[in-house]
Amino acid sequence: LKPFCSRVRLTPPNDAMAGRRPILRAAAGFAVCALAALKCARGPAGEATFVNAAAAPRSAAVQLPTSASLVARKATMALHDPATREAKYSGNLAQYLVDLHDASAVFDFCGGMMFQLVLSDKLRSHLARVATDGVEGQQPVVFDAGKKRMAQMPGYGQTADADNVQLFHGREVRNVPDAAGGMNFVLQLALASEDPEGWTREELAEYNGWGHDSTRTWRTWERLESEGVPAFGTKFGKRAFTLHHRCYWHLDNSNQIWLSAEDGCEGRLHSA
Repeated sequence: LKPFCSRVRLTPPNDAMAGRRPILRAAAGFAVCALAALKCARGPAGEATFVNAAAAPRSAAVQLPTSASLVARKATMALHDPATREAKYSGNLAQYLVDLHDASAVFDFCGGMMFQLVLSDKLRSHLARVATDGVEGQQPVVFDAGKKRMAQMPGYGQTADADNVQLFHGREVRNVPDAAGGMNFVLQLALASEDPEGWTREELAEYNGWGHDSTRTWRTWERLESEGVPAFGTKFGKRAFTLHHRCYWHLDNSNQIWLSAEDGCEGRLHSA
């Protein structure tokens, strides 16, 4: 089962479900992702787990880049072209990832679930420094099309480790108002250490992202803040909830870049 693809949720899971009724939204909003939902299995407790684009309030304050401007849309279109990536960013994937973040780039998971890429402030700063200073051994790696699963990487192990080069600490975040892609989904990547937005001790200790998602714990913004991630609700909204994954980058046979989680679910860079 694939956590991104196997959860079509109307309300937050686990402790976020307490005392709340599922809220059914208009069929038109649901139809946006109907095809993606048909490809999904069941969630941690066997319930449907989809968040449609209408589910989150539009008034929440979220400190995310907007994709509404024409400039951002044109930037994403250029970054989507593998020829542009090869010509402009060869040997400097760090700068490419920074530019994807700055352009509010979207990755298409499971054939229709649009996740905006968001780097934590610390990870963005780290990658920008690597890009400009040429720090040896710290350029991120993108694997070839033969490494479509994390377990195919050399030296793979079932741990919570990340190095900001081959492996990244990530979170899928749901119910994010105004996330690019129109579905209120974000894929956040954070620095593996000394990052106030990074994984908490609890997330590190319990991580088993290679296993069945029914054994995994979703976190509400309140829980994540209580574990030591300040202002998570301010950044992503007061209805956000999240599940953490290790992630890596690989290409496909058309030389397009994919962002993949350890459980095998993955998203292809989407053109604007």
